[in-house]
Amino acid sequence: MPYRWPFRARQGWKGMPNGLLNCQQHHADEIAVQIPTEERLIVALDVPSADEARALVDALGDTVHFYKIGLELAMSGEYFQLLDWLLERDKRVFADLKFYDIPATVAAAVRQIARSGASFLTVHGERAVTEAAAAEKGDRLRVLAVTVLTSVEQADLASVGIEMDVETLARRRAKQAIAAGCDGVIASGLEARRLREDLGSDVLIVTPGIRPADSSGGDDQRRIVTPTQAFANGADHIVVGRPIRASTSPREAARRIQTEIAGFFG
Repeated sequence: MPYRWPFRARQGWKGMPNGLLNCQQHHADEIAVQIPTEERLIVALDVPSADEARALVDALGDTVHFYKIGLELAMSGEYFQLLDWLLERDKRVFADLKFYDIPATVAAAVRQIARSGASFLTVHGERAVTEAAAAEKGDRLRVLAVTVLTSVEQADLASVGIEMDVETLARRRAKQAIAAGCDGVIASGLEARRLREDLGSDVLIVTPGIRPADSSGGDDQRRIVTPTQAFANGADHIVVGRPIRASTSPREAARRIQTEIAGFFG
């Protein structure tokens, strides 16, 4: 199975900095992985037009091999043209469309995306939605359930009457999604460690809300981690957008993250 993470529960995690270094060494010494290191970074093409997306991809060149295209580009009228353009350049595509509708509609939409050549697709983590998506995904598309958006924090849950904490909610939704037949989950790096322990080695964990240690922040992502923290906690892939797009040198920003990833898995 190409995305297997041969997992061992990480004992002795004590946080930064010593706990992280210990976890890195444990990972490097004891965990063999099968995902190409250069494909662990997924860059979010969250821009208004396909032309801007293509310009960013060209600027990044061979430093990035995997791209996320989401709702903003879906509204551009050029979503599938861009998806095809990326595939023609041997890039992998994550269709971050977060389907959430009645099961029949979700199933029909997943059948369409499954023919597109995309590698990953997101759906909301409601049981009927995940079951419908899993039933129609085919052999190549990997369906990932959104647990709790990384812009959501505890106060947001309380405001809509959800009494459980963010981690408990993420873990519950993740278990339900995998039981329904999804291939993995989208989850904050803050929840990734518990999810890896809960779900085992064969489940994909893709982590957005990534901010390099030297990032200035100042956006709507709240539950954030660094690349190293995400992978130490059990993530398979990280999604990075603004820290690369907003950099004075996007290629150099991506290269630094790839170097950090290679150092972790090396």
